[in-house]
Amino acid sequence: MASSSSKKVYLAGQEIPSSFVVEAGTSLDVTILVFPGISARIPLTVDLTGPGAEVNLKGLYLSSATDEVTFEITMNHRVGGCTSRQLFNGIASGSAKCAFFGKIIVAPDAQQTEAYQENHNIVLTEEASVNTKPQLEIYADDVKCSHGATVGKLNEDEQFYMRSRGIPEDEAKVLQMISFVAPVLDGIEDEALVQRIEEAIRSLAL
Repeated sequence: MASSSSKKVYLAGQEIPSSFVVEAGTSLDVTILVFPGISARIPLTVDLTGPGAEVNLKGLYLSSATDEVTFEITMNHRVGGCTSRQLFNGIASGSAKCAFFGKIIVAPDAQQTEAYQENHNIVLTEEASVNTKPQLEIYADDVKCSHGATVGKLNEDEQFYMRSRGIPEDEAKVLQMISFVAPVLDGIEDEALVQRIEEAIRSLAL
C-alpha cells in the first residue's frame, strides 16, 4: 500500500497502484486515463484512515474498436471526518465494452463522512456498450453520501444549434465530447497530455 498527499496522473498500460492509504490531514488527488487501443482492468482500493483525509479520484476512458475497459473502485471510509469525491467519464465507440463498478463503504464509526461518486458515459455506436454499477454501503448515520450514473448519446439538439451557426457536424461532435470530459481534466497541467486527449477524442469522432 502507498501513502500519498500529492497529485498524480496515471495512464492505463503503465503501472497503476492497486491501493492507496490516505492518513489524517492528508489528501490524495489521482486521475487515471485510458486511451483508445488500450484494454485494461483497473482495480483500485482507497482507504481513508485518519480524520481530515481527503480524496479526489477521477478517471477518463476513451475506448474504440474492440477495447475492453473495466474499473473496479472501492473507497473505504474507515474513520469519521473524511471526504472523498469520485468522477469517472467514458466515451465508447466501435464495439468497445466498458464497465464501472464502484463501491463506497462507510464504517460504523465513520460519522461526518462526505462521499460522492459519479460515472457518466457517452456511447457513440450501436455496437459499443457500457455497464455501470455505483454502490453505497453505509453503516453510520451522520453522513453525506451520493452516487449516480448515466449512459447516453451525444445531444442532437446541441449539434443542431452548433451546425446552425456554421460549425461542421464532425467538429460539433468533437466540441461536445471535449466539453463532456472537461471536468475530469480539470487540474491537469500537462498541456501535451491534454492535447493528446483532444486528438484521441477527434479519432473517436471519425
